[in-house]
Amino acid sequence: MSTTHLSHGDLLRALAVVVIWGLNFVVMKVGLQGLSPMLMGALRFTLASLPFLLFVRRPSLPWRFVAAYGLAQGLGQFGFLFLGLQLGMTAGMASVVMQTQAFFTLLLAAPLLGERGKPAQWLGLTVALGGLLMIATAHGEGPGQMTLVGFVLTLSAAFMWAVSNLVARLASRVANYQPFPFIVWSSLFPILPFFGLALWTTGPDTVSTQLQGLGLNAFLAVLYLALLATLLAYTLWTRLLQRHPAAKVTPFSLLVPVVGLWAAWVFFGERPLAQQWLGTSLVLLGLVVNQAGGWWTAWRLRQAA
Repeated sequence: MSTTHLSHGDLLRALAVVVIWGLNFVVMKVGLQGLSPMLMGALRFTLASLPFLLFVRRPSLPWRFVAAYGLAQGLGQFGFLFLGLQLGMTAGMASVVMQTQAFFTLLLAAPLLGERGKPAQWLGLTVALGGLLMIATAHGEGPGQMTLVGFVLTLSAAFMWAVSNLVARLASRVANYQPFPFIVWSSLFPILPFFGLALWTTGPDTVSTQLQGLGLNAFLAVLYLALLATLLAYTLWTRLLQRHPAAKVTPFSLLVPVVGLWAAWVFFGERPLAQQWLGTSLVLLGLVVNQAGGWWTAWRLRQAA
């Protein structure tokens, strides 16, 4: 059942997702040091799905929703993102650029879901978009700098994330499904496409070599991505999308760069350019503006009570 008020529990769930996903980008970079993007995707969703299929019942949803979500969120979002990270996207800037999903979600939710964003939401996401454009124009080709191809691939990943948000929202209108089984069973669908792309892009010998030589860091990275970033975080995220309009939930992901930029600085010594810092500040300001309308309405209601 959809509601408009975020409870304290929902707020804590949203913040937990922010922390997990903020660290996510550093973990991905670590995993890509020993695995190709497509193979890492295959292993991530294999661990997030196959070990649980015998214990978790299939969600009470038509297969088209389960498959669509798995392919959009799994193959689409993370296929583009892993490739972008390998081709020059920095971990810190990836955590920022991925938040265009909030803009794409609001843009698509109006015609496809009939969820009309409020003026404050549109204004906030416009401010955030301006910040992201500033980040995009600050790309470079030197060591430790964001490349243009990395930016474009990460932007594509953000669009696919928005698509998966809409699928989850549409599915919640069909049935009151449980998020955890939904994530487990939807994670089944990207596995074969990822393995197929890994074999096609790197060859069977490379895939075999990487699997046989899987190091501890790469294994722990895949484990984090499968259990925390996929099963736990996306279960919490899907539950929030079930309970609240997409335009109210998705802006919380704009806080992910706060954790992402800090983690990238601590672990990799990434230091964004001044223009990128300014763009990031605009993105975060966009979140505040986006939520301000809801805060003002809630305050007015309390005063009137």
